[in-house]
Amino acid sequence: MALAGVSKAQKKDGTEYFRAYITQKGHHISLGSFVSEKQANAAYRLALSLVQKKKKYHVNVASEISGYSAYTSAVSFEKWVMLINLRDTGIYCRNPIYLQRRFFDYYLDPDTVLRFDIEELFYYTNHKIQRRGGHLFVADYGMQVNILSRYGIKNFAVPGRDYVFLNGDTGDFRAGNIEIKNPYHGVQETVKGDEHLFIAKIHINGDVTVGKYKTVEEAATAYNKAADYLSDHGFSKSFPRNYVETLNDVEYAGLYQQVRISRKLKSYR
Repeated sequence: MALAGVSKAQKKDGTEYFRAYITQKGHHISLGSFVSEKQANAAYRLALSLVQKKKKYHVNVASEISGYSAYTSAVSFEKWVMLINLRDTGIYCRNPIYLQRRFFDYYLDPDTVLRFDIEELFYYTNHKIQRRGGHLFVADYGMQVNILSRYGIKNFAVPGRDYVFLNGDTGDFRAGNIEIKNPYHGVQETVKGDEHLFIAKIHINGDVTVGKYKTVEEAATAYNKAADYLSDHGFSKSFPRNYVETLNDVEYAGLYQQVRISRKLKSYR
């Protein structure tokens, strides 16, 4: 007779393996595949003990989650988080999410947690966050989408310069914690005394200053004008363009004609 919480399966080549599962609060939850029935049953027993364990309100849940050890646990870290969340909230999420009252935590590993507004729950329940080279992204319609793009932050943006995390926590992605300082390519804000200026730069063989401007719209438009000039004069490099959302077509065309770009830029061939 099969052990509890285990079903036998077979690969295409005829090799047998064992699946572990648990049914809890109306959810049939897969715990993974294992080479032996004993290993699968161990995963089932651990999961059952975890979801049936009474929550102790004096216990720090973050400590319980971060205490996970892949060397001693029969279930994956993701399942560990999902089962603890199901136990405490009665809600099963298909990603390693732990629900709080007005936000939720998304655990990448025992030491890395990201925080989001509760309004983002549906999206991140259905989109798994992946990490590569320090970048966080999800697969969306077959493309890799940087999660920062959900806040209007462009791929070229530099943290600390173009956007900041107000509380200093770079894992806190709640909307109120992210301030976008510069939404445009090739533009950087600088402060001289009480005056705010916006510098437009374009990368040729290193950064070349296009000019200094009083508004971010002027700087973004000047960058576009510089990119058009270089393209019109034989530069094969593809320069991205800014879409200046605060200007309509007529306003943009007028500003485009008005802004000046540096003579040094025009000397490049």
